[in-house]
Amino acid sequence: MYIDLADLLWLTLVCGIMLHWWKAQQVKEIALKEVRQQCKLMDLQLLDQSIALRGFWLKRDDSGRLRVWRSYTFAFSSTGDDRYEGRVSLLGRKITGFQLETHRI
Repeated sequence: MYIDLADLLWLTLVCGIMLHWWKAQQVKEIALKEVRQQCKLMDLQLLDQSIALRGFWLKRDDSGRLRVWRSYTFAFSSTGDDRYEGRVSLLGRKITGFQLETHRI
């Protein structure tokens, strides 16, 4: 059995995409855990129990290494009657920002 170079390239590409997706899911779980924790501390309701990827790009960290910067949005409520948006950002696996819209307390 012979493996064609094109087949090997496609297999490598598919494996690379799967690895990227798996690592992205791990980072998303880190972000979701932080959002849940912050909402609990501030006595807010996390609506839909989920976050959504807003954007990503490459950025250098404090040590100069190239990392993937990701920004996620989520919906929360302070009273249960309203809906506000928040944002959490990560550089690699490290939380770099947590922002909430102005909301009623």
